[in-house]
Amino acid sequence: MSYPNTQLFIDGQWRDASDGKSLAVFNPATGQEIGRVAHANKADMDAALASAQKGFEIWRDMPAIERARTMRRAAALMRERAAAIGEILTQEQGKPVIEARGEAAAAADIIEWFADEGMRVYGRIVPSRNLAVRQLVVKDPVGVVAAFTPWNFPINQVVRKLGAALAAGCAVIVKAPEETPASPAELIRAFADAGVPAGVINLLYGNPAEISGYLIPHPVVRKVTFTGSTPVGKQLAGLAGQHMKRVTMELGGHAPVIVCDDADIALAVKCTAGAKFRNAGQVCISPTRFLVHESVKADFVAALTKYAKGLRVGDGLAEGTQMGPLANPRRVTAMAEFMADAVQSGAEVMTGGERIGTAGNFYAPTILDNVPLTARIFNDEPFGPVAAVRGFTDLNEAVKEANRLAFGLAGYAFTSSLKNAHLLSQRVEVGMLWVNQPATPSAELPFGGIKDSGYGSEGGPEALEACLNTRAISITNV
Repeated sequence: MSYPNTQLFIDGQWRDASDGKSLAVFNPATGQEIGRVAHANKADMDAALASAQKGFEIWRDMPAIERARTMRRAAALMRERAAAIGEILTQEQGKPVIEARGEAAAAADIIEWFADEGMRVYGRIVPSRNLAVRQLVVKDPVGVVAAFTPWNFPINQVVRKLGAALAAGCAVIVKAPEETPASPAELIRAFADAGVPAGVINLLYGNPAEISGYLIPHPVVRKVTFTGSTPVGKQLAGLAGQHMKRVTMELGGHAPVIVCDDADIALAVKCTAGAKFRNAGQVCISPTRFLVHESVKADFVAALTKYAKGLRVGDGLAEGTQMGPLANPRRVTAMAEFMADAVQSGAEVMTGGERIGTAGNFYAPTILDNVPLTARIFNDEPFGPVAAVRGFTDLNEAVKEANRLAFGLAGYAFTSSLKNAHLLSQRVEVGMLWVNQPATPSAELPFGGIKDSGYGSEGGPEALEACLNTRAISITNV
């Protein structure tokens, strides 16, 4: 299978950087260079900004039903191409190809939902106190959206931002990840092939700080959406705030898992183990802090450890692989640092805790038990295949621990008691809580966090609201 070199997409044309600069792309399973990606400079950014402004003026004036039809054609193309795109994604990101194909196919569902939701952007007529006055509330597209996306889900993270913006009538400049450039480019290609007018979608790669530092303050850009770490998100939100730009931030998480004494342990392990090791744990909503009632902890840890030991780790393109490599060498180093701190703090390694081999970025699925609260892994997001477990005896204390950190993206809970479920749903401070089930994010539900995990939504009708200006208009009969 060949891996394509990736170009910029500006004003409906695929092009190299204006100065010809490019960056290497590596396969995380081998560590070998597999391709190149164009590196945008200021001239390329200026071209994308001019293109997006022109595209916005075209797209906003298209009837919503025409925009929806175009988006649905893009969804159909993504569905047709999902298998091939999945193989590209696996080569650059590492996840098992079945996961990669699923990500590409799921993009089609997200596009279709947003396409339909764009036809439900309603204003209203407000009764006036003066019969001679007509009062209207209208919603208009905010303008050009700058979207900054990460490498862990290079299609999913782009399509959520792109789908909402296009459905609202906005144009978009996507700054996609340099580590995984080809799969988001294939998503953009589907939209281009579907007939989205030139300029409506633009795609850049390059130095993240340079691109964000130039695009966000630029007067053409009216909305900023970012998925990534909390420190970077705070910097970008601050920059956007200086220029009064709309902002959606989907930032880091450190998802608590509360397993009550009356929980179905087999169900809890089944739901959380798959989620923990999906994409080698490089998932913002991955369960990471396991708080398990002491009366069931031994059984839970034994079952979770058995699951981890049984996982087949390898190249994502190899048949039977259940967990691929970490995305880059930095993540392997990070896992080693988390492990050294946890062991020094007194945690017990039940399985894993080490790199696999010397080629590629493979790390063993790892279970830690009896992890002290002082251990770094119970305070900083690991973003890797390590599950940290500790016990509790009082549910209120477990809730207090779940809420102790500044993170508030996702959480999980398992209980057979309606009373417990009700208490947890009210008191666990996260933007998304799944009770007695695995994570089930969907286009129709809000996707986002609270506290330091960000604000705004990348799903549901709420995702469109951030791309719309709400205006009041009063008309007097003369």
